[in-house]
Amino acid sequence: MALRLSQRLLQTQTPFLTRGYPLLVTKEKTEDVAHTKSALQKKVTGTDIPSAQYGGRHAVTMLPGGGIGPELMGYVREIFRYCGAPIDFEVIDIDPSTEGNDDLDYAITSIKRNGVALKGNIETKSQTLSEVSRNVAIRNELDLYVNVVHCKSYPGIPARHHDIDVVLIRQNTDGEYAMLEHESVPGIVESMKVVTVDNAERVARYAFEYARQNNRKKVTTIHKANIMKLSDGLFLEVANRVHKDYPELEHNNMIIDNTCMQSVSNPHQFDVMNMTNLYGTIVSNVLCGLMGGAGLISGRNYGDHYAVFEPGTRNTGTAIAGKNIANPVAMISASIDMLNHLGHKEHANVIQEAVYQTIVNDAIRTPDVGGTHSSTDVVQNILKILSSKRVN
Repeated sequence: MALRLSQRLLQTQTPFLTRGYPLLVTKEKTEDVAHTKSALQKKVTGTDIPSAQYGGRHAVTMLPGGGIGPELMGYVREIFRYCGAPIDFEVIDIDPSTEGNDDLDYAITSIKRNGVALKGNIETKSQTLSEVSRNVAIRNELDLYVNVVHCKSYPGIPARHHDIDVVLIRQNTDGEYAMLEHESVPGIVESMKVVTVDNAERVARYAFEYARQNNRKKVTTIHKANIMKLSDGLFLEVANRVHKDYPELEHNNMIIDNTCMQSVSNPHQFDVMNMTNLYGTIVSNVLCGLMGGAGLISGRNYGDHYAVFEPGTRNTGTAIAGKNIANPVAMISASIDMLNHLGHKEHANVIQEAVYQTIVNDAIRTPDVGGTHSSTDVVQNILKILSSKRVN
């Protein structure tokens, strides 16, 4: 029945990619959207959307992606079954080698139906101009305008710096990732960087509101306005204007190249960082590398209606796929973020405590963070800890 319903939905909708790409996503306030929003989002957007619960359970779209994604998703499902998390996953595989976007259309339809997704990195192997990045297409079509990555160190993990606690707030749909490129004449390619007042204000307000509600003291806006005076200049101007509504918070700005150097030399000076799309990719990878690598930190993507959770650095990990050495912590942490978003706080807390005890207290770690254990060793220890817990 569910299959017939999904097929019927697909038949009645115009495939979004046939409208042309890039897309200009409107701020639709559809009444049939159902998912839970965080208190922060409700305060920022003023929209209270009901949760998509069926018999006390949540339906969540799962996109394993490529590389290590499928095996990490298997660990998440095993942990959820073990602790009785009230989540029913709708698993959708997107074949990276195929041309055409039927799988992508169905995945986006599923997320629109469920409101929430857990996602691995989805490869786009085709190099033809008609094939868009699936990851970017999902963020643009769902208007997931902000990406949040909380870079917080784990004690005892070998790293260049310790006690890092920085929150990256990244604009998710504008900037260089607008994917507006063309060859004006043979041998000359132009790529447009798009910055809009509306999206710059949404991400800036999210950053300042996040800082206020989480007792943070400072927001740093990252830019290159000394060179890109119109685009990055607009982004910085909007951030300065939004800051006037938050006088209790400190606000400064920093050029992106200096930010990379300062992140390596003294990351503790940063608190909350507000930045455009490409700069967010660069800085998040730098900070995660300083903390121990790509396998520890999760990322959250929010829009007005939907939320997608994934590892923070968006790496596919093809080289280590199937070798039982991939670090499962980032994907498990993304699933914990998802549980918190859906209001299942107890399940999120017990899994978080089990992960922390495993990699910090018990020192059971994969090789990427200085350990000698396998992926399954980490997961089995988490399950062992969960066996002594009780979740209501």
